[in-house]
Amino acid sequence: MESSVFSRKPTDQDIEAMLETLVLAFANDPVWGGWAFPDRNHAIQQRRAFFGLWLKSALRYPAVRVTQACEAVALWYPPGGSENTEEDERQLISTAKSLLGSHADVFLKGCDFIEASHPQGEPHYYLSLLGTHDNHRGKGLGMTLLQETLALIDAAAMPAYLESTNPSNNHRYERVGFRRIGAYSLPDDGPQVDMMWRDPIGSKRQAPAVSQRS
Repeated sequence: MESSVFSRKPTDQDIEAMLETLVLAFANDPVWGGWAFPDRNHAIQQRRAFFGLWLKSALRYPAVRVTQACEAVALWYPPGGSENTEEDERQLISTAKSLLGSHADVFLKGCDFIEASHPQGEPHYYLSLLGTHDNHRGKGLGMTLLQETLALIDAAAMPAYLESTNPSNNHRYERVGFRRIGAYSLPDDGPQVDMMWRDPIGSKRQAPAVSQRS
């Protein structure tokens, strides 16, 4: 995706600012604020550790976008991009066992479930995380960032996919063209995750067929 006025590609110097934005943005998220990190005394530290791993993984690709001062962050993976290398997976497991104790197995099972539920066969851009810093909520930065990046994806005539981990955000995604194509519940009586797909504007493609899972 090419650069534009509102957003830009981040650099390594932006990692800490991006991480702060994402860690704060997901503090009250049903999945990444509660289910994944139930120990509230250590949740910020734990979220920082795991989001740091995923952020560095995403930055291998040029599709990640931020606002000028990283007030909003969008971790995009391009078609064919992989979230985790074998080394990433080893680090994920090691970090989970080190930081999550008895909850590590449930957390890792949930991560595997999310990955296994990802639509296959249709090349697409994947939005892994989208967040706005707490100090900048209510300004429309996150949705403006999303709309701008979707315009770039439309220009490439590609579909997009995301997992909505908070149902209160679904209507925002629907307003920019996403539609719900399935859902699943995370392990250990975890929250529901909605699978959302968006065809490029003007496309007559069919969304991949998926089924309800639990």
